[in-house]
Amino acid sequence: MRVAVITSNARVYYLASKVLKEYRIPFYSLRIGERIPFDVEVVLTSEEDYDRIDFPTKVVVYNENFIDELLAKLEGRGRFRHIYIAIDPGERPGVSVIADNRVLEVYHLKNPRDIDVILDLLEKYPQARLKIGHGAKRHRILMLKALANVLGEDYPIILVNEKKTTPKVGGIEVSQVQDIIASINIALRDGREIKIGELIESGEPTKGEIEYIKKRSRELSGTITISSDLAKEVAKGNLTLEEAIEAHKKKIKGDEK
Repeated sequence: MRVAVITSNARVYYLASKVLKEYRIPFYSLRIGERIPFDVEVVLTSEEDYDRIDFPTKVVVYNENFIDELLAKLEGRGRFRHIYIAIDPGERPGVSVIADNRVLEVYHLKNPRDIDVILDLLEKYPQARLKIGHGAKRHRILMLKALANVLGEDYPIILVNEKKTTPKVGGIEVSQVQDIIASINIALRDGREIKIGELIESGEPTKGEIEYIKKRSRELSGTITISSDLAKEVAKGNLTLEEAIEAHKKKIKGDEK
């Protein structure tokens, strides 16, 4: 939370809250005179309320274009020296944005090909560099191939050893918390820069990898064990496990006909 909307103008409040929600920026809704929380960096208000609010950084909302000035202040354009978008690869990747060791945003993606959030973040933080953990090989390759289709195989990414980045966490939605914290820890570690194209060259999967993927197909589907050929495509990052299971089902139906 780093934004507060403080205004007596209903139109300005509606416009500010609508745009903030579109940009996924969390915010406080406060009345004039209420205590402003310590983590607020920018206050959005109306022109008539501007002088009534005692706060050092304020943005007047005239129309939707206020977002440009707000983002400039929130992102610290020209203020942060280093910004990283870090990814903890896996079935549901964790993503974080870290600027000068400070957490700006965190996300939990739906699957390795769910890269829209990452692309939006790269547009939002044009000076940011990508980091990714070296684990979860097949999920990592799936994500990198999806990114390469948009960014190109020559796009640089920092590969980080993610050993001991995932903490032990108790409570509700443990995996989500773990994935997000792991991505934060990845962002805070050094790594080596490499082109995405070099990271998606997976080589031939081992027999052990293929057998593990076939075992996971049984666990996921309940009954189906995909073929070794399909398991190999999954290992290479050409198919998701779900896609391989569907391909196996279609082949069985075709053979039955």
